[in-house]
Amino acid sequence: MTFKSLARTLSVAGALTAAAALSLTGAANAQQQFIAIGTGGPTGVYFVVGNAICRMVHKEAAEGREAGRKHGLRCAAPSTAGSIYNINSIRQGELEFGVAQSDWQYHAFNGTSRFEENPYPELRAVFSVHPEPFQILAAQDSGIESWEDLEGKRVNIGNPGSGQRGTFEVLMEAHGIDESWFGQTTELTSTEQSGALCDGNIDAYGYTVGVPNAGVAQAADGCGAYIIDLQTDAVKKLVDENPFYAFTTIPKDTYSSMKKDATTFGVMATFVTSADVPEDVVYEVTRAVFENLEDFKKLHPAFANLTPEQMISKGISADIHPGAMKYYKEKGWM
Repeated sequence: MTFKSLARTLSVAGALTAAAALSLTGAANAQQQFIAIGTGGPTGVYFVVGNAICRMVHKEAAEGREAGRKHGLRCAAPSTAGSIYNINSIRQGELEFGVAQSDWQYHAFNGTSRFEENPYPELRAVFSVHPEPFQILAAQDSGIESWEDLEGKRVNIGNPGSGQRGTFEVLMEAHGIDESWFGQTTELTSTEQSGALCDGNIDAYGYTVGVPNAGVAQAADGCGAYIIDLQTDAVKKLVDENPFYAFTTIPKDTYSSMKKDATTFGVMATFVTSADVPEDVVYEVTRAVFENLEDFKKLHPAFANLTPEQMISKGISADIHPGAMKYYKEKGWM
């Protein structure tokens, strides 16, 4: 079963009950179209992003209401492996949209880093969402205070296909090390890693995610894990040489275990699609989000400070899809 057919099954089975019910009414079936959005782990902000977008799309739908958009779109946003998986699945036609770190949007579009031998110039940007600091969580009694302290430790570097795994590999290369530098590495998903840390099975993990995050809170508030500073010379060079990276500070009161501010580097979460996705589909999805932006911002604390100006400029390194551009020009933003 393909990803998209699985998503359709989940939708009809109840993941998006209201949307499925509408799609089974028989009204304008010929005009209805199912779209799938790739997200991330179910405890991560990407999962919220995708499902929040679907919620806005369904809110705008005219079917069953006196007013609304007759776009006929039905939307689901199941959990996936993350950024790189989403981009590759969009390329393969298994997803229409996906959430991805701004650095992997850049690398895929420009054919650099892991996409050097397999560039994806047909990738298109729609908008960016929230900032995503790369956070290294250390166990309470691990003695880890810096990157150098990770040597010889048990570290989760993330599951293949995830943005956090890709970023960890970038960090290892930048520091001139490989997995053997650690005492042990694991490939746990974002859903599994906090439990493993609290159970004493690993000493630290890296996670690129918006702040605050339920998975990080599970480890920070649940078993005293803390976020370390990440400002090595290698990291400073990465930030200096790559426009999609920037330093950011996570305030000490973000989680109960944090005794001081933690400065690290990060990216933006971005919403991407393919040049092959029809203009009217991308237009309607874009319009649904921005026409309901205040409602969208209430769905997660990481969205609280979103503005249209930042969402159509920050972290955008691929060409903007014509469907999104059409809406932005209508609003006078571009």
